[in-house]
Amino acid sequence: MIISASTDYRLAAKRRLPPFLFHYADGGSYAEHTLRRNVDDLADIALRQRVLTDASNLSLDTELFGERLSMPVALAPVGLAGMYARRGEVQAARAATRKGIPFTLSTVSVCPIAEVTSAIDRPMWFQLYVLKDRGFMQHVLERAKAAGVKTLVFTVDMPTPGARYRDAHSGMSGRYAAERRMLQAITHPFWSWDVGIHGRPHDLGNISDYRGQATGLEDYIGWLAKNFDPAVAWRDLEWIREFWDGTIVIKGILDPDDARDAVRFGADGIVVSNHGGRQLDGVLSTARALPVIADAVGRDLTILADSGVRNGLDVVRMIALGADAVLLGRAWVFALAAAGEAGVTHLLELIEKEMRVAMTLTGKHYIAEIGPDSLASAVKALQD
Repeated sequence: MIISASTDYRLAAKRRLPPFLFHYADGGSYAEHTLRRNVDDLADIALRQRVLTDASNLSLDTELFGERLSMPVALAPVGLAGMYARRGEVQAARAATRKGIPFTLSTVSVCPIAEVTSAIDRPMWFQLYVLKDRGFMQHVLERAKAAGVKTLVFTVDMPTPGARYRDAHSGMSGRYAAERRMLQAITHPFWSWDVGIHGRPHDLGNISDYRGQATGLEDYIGWLAKNFDPAVAWRDLEWIREFWDGTIVIKGILDPDDARDAVRFGADGIVVSNHGGRQLDGVLSTARALPVIADAVGRDLTILADSGVRNGLDVVRMIALGADAVLLGRAWVFALAAAGEAGVTHLLELIEKEMRVAMTLTGKHYIAEIGPDSLASAVKALQD
């Protein structure tokens, strides 16, 4: 049964990708309860339908951190995206730029910063982890500055990696992982031709640039494992605030007290997120956590949200719950894997159309009008 474009692209990606790559993107941590809650809780949010409201002048345009966006959406950072299509980060960035929305490059991208920024005519965003190797952090920040990046998305919910058991089963990690990945590549010829042969080099561009040598998948897993920093605290971010003179967005906020700490730190924005259900299983879905956080700090900084967003209705729901804009993650990665740049372009076009339908039938003409009164009263009671 066809449910949505993102569902179709997920199924197409599953057919095209070697299992280790599909499950790396598709999976969550532990028993994946939060992964499922993210989608289910958001889909259960009922919108308040209104009619005869004259939607002839409806607009999705919005402003975020001084940028004009064609709709309140950005592509979230996704590690290894360059393995899902040939030079995948470049393809996705071109699609986002053409649509007039930001693309966020992951620290652990295949394509390095300079390769992506040289392919687009709009400043991209850059995502950075808190790592033990502060020299690497400064190195990539300098590269990002030089490439014209103005917005830094600082991910803080990975002081240690979540237990992602699917990766051990799929061949991403575990015993004989390299041999298993090779066998999977052989049995997926379209991916092997597009990415395996023509998508080289298969290394982590930003890390390789810093280390001065190629950093393959095995090196990537080992390097990251050594560099996660469980001792990290807000004080460790102070030098970032001093070094980076652009916008800082703190990603991985799920509690109102942490959101207040982000305000005190001086962040320009936060991303309400549970890392797509890939870190601590059993925590609140973003849809459940967002309204309380918005009530606590919504006037003090810009609020973005991710996790569980699969279509344009979900974008409207997140905004009604308190977000100013939304980050897409798995949805664009599966579209990229299935059809490359054209797939991401098509997905974004569909999301825009779905948002327009939702706004027309909830009586909202502009993004700023979407709020709690866009939700059915029964849902507002449920959120309380």
